[in-house]
Amino acid sequence: MTTARLHPLPPLPDYDDTERLRRSTDFANLVRQRRTVRDFSAKPVPAAVIEQALWAAGSAPSGANQQPWHFAVISNAEIKQRIRAAAEEEEREFYSRRASQEWLQALAPLGTDWQKPFLEIAPYLIVVFSQKWHLDADGNKHKHYYAPESVGIATGILLTALHNAGLATLTHTPSPMGFLAELLGRPESERAEMIVVVGHPAEHCQVPVISKKSLAEYVSYFS
Repeated sequence: MTTARLHPLPPLPDYDDTERLRRSTDFANLVRQRRTVRDFSAKPVPAAVIEQALWAAGSAPSGANQQPWHFAVISNAEIKQRIRAAAEEEEREFYSRRASQEWLQALAPLGTDWQKPFLEIAPYLIVVFSQKWHLDADGNKHKHYYAPESVGIATGILLTALHNAGLATLTHTPSPMGFLAELLGRPESERAEMIVVVGHPAEHCQVPVISKKSLAEYVSYFS
């Protein structure tokens, strides 16, 4: 027997098929223009823009509606410096010792290395945490279901919302990332998944020449 409390679905916009196709095409073209940026400007970004993007991220669907995410938003220069120092320590180890030759060859076309100045230069870092479990008001522990999938969806919406606002982003994943929870005082129930770097691209910013798969390469239809 269900105990769900239900209410009517708010009405969706009543577009005709022509308008629906136009809007979906415009959105696809907008999102396809997004590029990962590693060369940021220090130009400020209004905090309200970041907040609205986080509202969008928080609207994501999640397993059992447990919303197993936390976003730590950092604009403090000292904290950003500490994050950069810790991340570069891990990245030096990764590039010099931990990464396989195959992995390094895969990264070579992107021109990445252990140096991460963008972690200090960009006006905002958003550290994305997944919550493995939570405690209720009585101190009882409750597991979160489909946390990685849920956090992935929320982060995708966050990136899209920031791009829609005309901002550049980078998803940075130093490995391991345990230092982030410690540095930011997050509980043991949480795991850092990535740092989203947010800001304006630097003047004359350049990005690697890459291509994306065609629809035929990643979509199959069953009619």
